[in-house]
Amino acid sequence: MTAREPHPDTAATTDAGSDPAPRPHASAEEVQAARSDTKLAQVLYHDWEAETYDDKWSISYDERCIDYARGRFDAVAGDQALPYGRALELGCGTGFFLLNLMQSGVAATGSVTDLSPGMVKVALRNAEHLGLDVDGRVADAETIPYEDDTFDLVVGHAVLHHIPDVEQSLREVLRVLKPGGRFVFAGEPTTVGNFYARWLGRLTWEATTRTTRLPFLADWRRPQQELDESSRAAALEAVVDLHTFDPTELENIAIAAGADDVHAKTEEFAAALLGWPVRTFEAAVPAEKLGWGWARFAFNGWKSLSWLDENVLHHVVPRGYFYNVMITGTKPDSASS
Repeated sequence: MTAREPHPDTAATTDAGSDPAPRPHASAEEVQAARSDTKLAQVLYHDWEAETYDDKWSISYDERCIDYARGRFDAVAGDQALPYGRALELGCGTGFFLLNLMQSGVAATGSVTDLSPGMVKVALRNAEHLGLDVDGRVADAETIPYEDDTFDLVVGHAVLHHIPDVEQSLREVLRVLKPGGRFVFAGEPTTVGNFYARWLGRLTWEATTRTTRLPFLADWRRPQQELDESSRAAALEAVVDLHTFDPTELENIAIAAGADDVHAKTEEFAAALLGWPVRTFEAAVPAEKLGWGWARFAFNGWKSLSWLDENVLHHVVPRGYFYNVMITGTKPDSASS
C-alpha cells in the first residue's frame, strides 16, 4: 500500500506558502453552511480557536504540562524504550501533546497534522519557540499524507472524537507506522462522561452570564461581542464533536482497524466534576479577574481529585463513568506494506 492522495482542499506540504490560509473569524453564513458540512465545521471552529486555544485550556509548554502529557502517555502505554525516533501527532491542535512529549524525551523528531491551517500554524510556531525539530502539514486524518512505514510513534489528544470515520483513520495510522510502531491517543470523551460534563458546562455558563448582568458585577462580564462569538463557537462545537466512546467499543474499533496489543484506560471522574465548571467559568469572565490564586486553586484541585480518581474511585466506579478514555496499540510486526 502507498500513501493516499490528500483531499485538494485540505492537503499541504511543509511549505507554509502552499497551505490553505487560516480563517479565524467565520461569518454567520459560513457557520450556517458548516452545520451540514462536518469538515468545513472542523476547519472553521479550530481556525477560530487557534490563537486563543492555549489560553482557553490553560495549555503551556513547561513542567506542568510536560508532566501531564507524559503522565497520560505512561498511564496507557506503560514503560517504553525511549526515545522513539520520529513521531506524528494527528489532529495536533496547537501541538500540546507531541511538543510536551518531545520535551519529556518520548520522541526525537516530530511531525504535526491538522485539518485546520490555523492550528498547524500555531503548532509550528510553538515548536520553533521551543527549539524542537518538527515539520507540519494541513491534512485530513482519514487520508494521512505520509508514506507507509514512516513513523515509530503516532499520538493524538482529543482528536478521535472529531473524525467522521474513526476506524478508517486508525487504519491510516497503522499504515504510516513502522511494523511494531505504537499509537497513543488520550483525552477522548466517554459517552457517560460527556453527558455530565456538557450539562455542568451549560449550567455554569448560564449561571455566570446571568449573574454578571447585575450592575455591581458588570466588571466581571466579558464584552457582549466576545460572549456572542463564544456562543457561535459553541454552536460549531456541537457540530465538530462527532463521537463519544465506550472504552470497550473503542478497543474494538482499534482491533477492527488491524491493531495489536490494544488497551484502553479511563481517567477523571471527580476531577472532571470540578474541571468543567472551572473551564467554563474562565471562558465567561474577563481573564484579568482571575489571578495566580485562582490558577493555583484550579490546578491543585484538579491534582487532588485526580489522585482520588486514580487511587480510590478507579476501584469502585465502572471505567465507562470516567470522563476521559485513552487507548494504545501497535502495528503488527508481520504487517506488509
